Amino acid sequence: MDSLALLRLLRLASPALPIGGFAYSQGLEWAVEAGWVRDAATFASWLSGVFEANMASLDLPALARMHAAWAAGDADAALETSRELLAWRDNAEARAEDRQLGGSLARILAAETDTPLARSAARLLAEGGDATYACAFALAGAGWGATAREALLAFGWVLTEEQTMAAVKLVPLGQTAGQRILAAMTERVAAAVQAALAGVDAPFFANAPGRALAQLRHAGQRVRLFRS
Repeated sequence: MDSLALLRLLRLASPALPIGGFAYSQGLEWAVEAGWVRDAATFASWLSGVFEANMASLDLPALARMHAAWAAGDADAALETSRELLAWRDNAEARAEDRQLGGSLARILAAETDTPLARSAARLLAEGGDATYACAFALAGAGWGATAREALLAFGWVLTEEQTMAAVKLVPLGQTAGQRILAAMTERVAAAVQAALAGVDAPFFANAPGRALAQLRHAGQRVRLFRS
């Protein structure tokens, strides 16, 4: 990766990117209230389980497929995969989060300059609810010259870090405990990216009923810090 592509990917993966990812717990807030997650060990189990059951088998393969489509200039194929990814979201909370993050990232990309990347981002915005976060992320990665592997590593890490930072506030975890959990996740993320790239044409799969239930219960949680 050249220096410019690396810096652009770091920007894309930065918590400072103003798309609102920090506002979502993906059901973790209810899991903490219910006592499912109560310390570093139970959070590490939650994070690894959610990652394997959803991110590794669904989001990362979908992102790889959409990166290839955007790199080939095939917006229709990217949007078709984005719609399929949305169909796998098993509750309204998850779909609303995906659409909000995707739309926010697409607006940032569309406002950059009059480039093919900006025009493709404007196409995403025109599609309304079909633009997922992974679809916009794949567009940015392909447009900025990141390889599929690099884009997947960044995407997997972004969501892993966001969950951990949410746990630091909610459990609560100490910063050191959070960093230990993130360090333990590095090999898992790398292995999941490798598997996703090897099976990019395989059918998607997700099986995280516990998180789906937590997201549904979170929608009616009386007091909460996060949106989902």
